[in-house]
Amino acid sequence: MADYSLKKIALPNTQLSVSQLCLGTNQFGTALSADQAAEILATFTAAGGNFIDTAHSYGDWVPSAPRAASEHVLGQWLRARQRADYVLATKGCEFDYRAGDYQLRVTPELLEQDLLGSLEALQTDYIDLYWLHRDNPAVPVAQLIDALIDHQCAGRIRYFGCSNWSVARIEEAQRYAASLGHSGFVAVQPMWGLAEPDRQAMQTFAPGGYYEDGYRTLHEAGLSMIPYSGQSRGFFSKVVAGGAETLGQDVAALYYNERNLNKVPVIEALAARHGAGINDIVLAYLTSQPLVTIPIIGCSRPAQLVESIRACALHLDADELAQLARA
Repeated sequence: MADYSLKKIALPNTQLSVSQLCLGTNQFGTALSADQAAEILATFTAAGGNFIDTAHSYGDWVPSAPRAASEHVLGQWLRARQRADYVLATKGCEFDYRAGDYQLRVTPELLEQDLLGSLEALQTDYIDLYWLHRDNPAVPVAQLIDALIDHQCAGRIRYFGCSNWSVARIEEAQRYAASLGHSGFVAVQPMWGLAEPDRQAMQTFAPGGYYEDGYRTLHEAGLSMIPYSGQSRGFFSKVVAGGAETLGQDVAALYYNERNLNKVPVIEALAARHGAGINDIVLAYLTSQPLVTIPIIGCSRPAQLVESIRACALHLDADELAQLARA
């Protein structure tokens, strides 16, 4: 069990208080059985974790799995617990992985279909933070914001955010919401970690927006960042341990470049200074940010989760963050 208790952080423009790590569950019900998922969830809860992220599409890429496999496993586990003890986030309007056509599914009608499906699978009456998983610039942003506000007024969702939206569309959405006297999106899920991704490779392995490509402006305006790929898929620890040959095709395509390799000596020096591991420094780069940043972390076994939880005890100061950013 972790010997560090996760702190709680208030998300601006909400009444939500969330753990400083968010548990990602995209392997639940597929690569991880219900029993394995339960062990991970129990470890997370015991360390003070309460923020859990899933999606209505998670698991649909495995043809033999039931649709919404992650949500079903999570819902079964939550049924035996106090719902109010958890801040539950899920996403809708993602591609239909079973169809395999990668057509955008972003309309008010499909939003409602996915949301109602999530509520049923998760065995809950409401979602604390509902994400639009994808955007479709051909759909007027007002239609989507109006639909989200309607579901909020109906009590199905408490707050909403977006993932894989461009900065320009988020700003447009926020302007429209403000014209209604509404706060609009309260959080964004960008790709963000210490390793800088190759933008072309992102379109194959992680289609979406990268934080350093303009999202900082949104962050400074008060939107919380809940980044995915916060540990850069283990790039730095793998490179330090065994070099390029230890990287999978996707990790190498995304991150194996001179800019990231130049960061390795800086990371190693900071790790030595703090008596910490490589992954500790990588995760602390996000958890030490001055603006609200809650990384989504995944794991395949409790020991990996415990390592990430312990890393939250490490705080990097402004100078150390700048060293890592500049390297």
